[in-house]
Amino acid sequence: MHPIPDEVRLIRAERQGLRLAILCRTIAVGAAFLWLVGGSWLAGYAPNPWGLGALLAFTVFGVLSLLAIGTRFDRWWLKYVLYAADILGVCALFALLPVSRGDEVPQIIAFRAYGIYYLFPLIAMACLSLSWRLVAWSGAVAVLGWWSAFAAVVAGMDRRLSWGDVPDDATRDVYETVFLSFDFIGIGNRVEETGFLLAGAVILALAVYRARRVFFAQISAEAQRETERAERERIAETLGRFVPHAIAERLIADKSALAPHVRHGAVLILDVRGFTTFADGKDPEDVIRALNEFLAHCADVISSENGVVISFTGDGLLATFNTPLAIAEPERAAFAAAERLTGAATPGSFGFRIGIAAGPVAAGSVGSSKRQAFTVYGDTVNRAARLEALAKEVQETTLLDQAVADKLDDKSNIRPLGPHAIRGFTESIHVWAGPAP
Repeated sequence: MHPIPDEVRLIRAERQGLRLAILCRTIAVGAAFLWLVGGSWLAGYAPNPWGLGALLAFTVFGVLSLLAIGTRFDRWWLKYVLYAADILGVCALFALLPVSRGDEVPQIIAFRAYGIYYLFPLIAMACLSLSWRLVAWSGAVAVLGWWSAFAAVVAGMDRRLSWGDVPDDATRDVYETVFLSFDFIGIGNRVEETGFLLAGAVILALAVYRARRVFFAQISAEAQRETERAERERIAETLGRFVPHAIAERLIADKSALAPHVRHGAVLILDVRGFTTFADGKDPEDVIRALNEFLAHCADVISSENGVVISFTGDGLLATFNTPLAIAEPERAAFAAAERLTGAATPGSFGFRIGIAAGPVAAGSVGSSKRQAFTVYGDTVNRAARLEALAKEVQETTLLDQAVADKLDDKSNIRPLGPHAIRGFTESIHVWAGPAP
């Protein structure tokens, strides 16, 4: 299954949020429609037909917009048009819907008796869309629409009073005369209202923007976890089934570890002694189970010394130290692993032979684009294999080459066997016997 791109996931979340926002908005407008009808009926007079028509149109527009989301009729600008229409519609009601049935009450009273707080729910509902641009747009349209409606009403007034008409030493009677006058427009109040509304819209837009950042951070974290999981699986497939978590983590951190390279390292090759005799006459499942337990134990020991099991070779294994996982003193680490293997009882009571050699090791991933394996090769690998085979001839458990022996400060647990001719090598090499069980 292919991962869903972040943008697609966000678009889906935005659509779900926009559906919820438009649903809430449509419910609110529908409730206002019912309130106007019910309130008028309870008051004993017919509702204003222009108000009913506007609310009904807003409700129908909201339903159609809700149905269009996610269809071929959906457009990126649709939500901006919808919110602009709602906000400007509310502002138009303040400018056009008469406050009283008589002609003596000026329209400016609508701004004083009611207020801009009717616009706040629309801006708040825009947050549900998860679009900080829509929130900011709604705030800007609200300020522009409110001032436009206010200017249209004020332009039709013959006389205007505001806070500037109140003297500094005004008495109570002067305040009442100015403030309670039908001609009082209160420009300062409109500045405060729109200032707070715009500030609130900016804060909400920032909050939505921050929520989107958190959303992307969570998606990125999920993608990182998925990448690490896939990388562990790749490492497990490349290096074999037994790749301890700690080693996998270090290999994941070093992205170049599996790239082709030549590095000084130590190679340990282990082979079970007398496996054919051990398996003779036994149930195959019991044999495989015992062998798996033994090899898992060996891999645990090798891993604890920062070695990496490159492959399991039937009834044995090949491990490396300092490639692909970089460590200090690979010869000592390889010898320490051999000491621990020979110094303790092993599952299944298997006997075994070990060959350890040190020197340049070529390593890298080989194979096709669909399946690859990490492998090591070169004289050092061949020398370790020949030492393991030689151990059978000289009746020893562990054999080391001179390069490994030279790096051991304490040679009390090894002894020289002198030069030996090794098949595939033109010159004899000095061989050392290591610890025995």
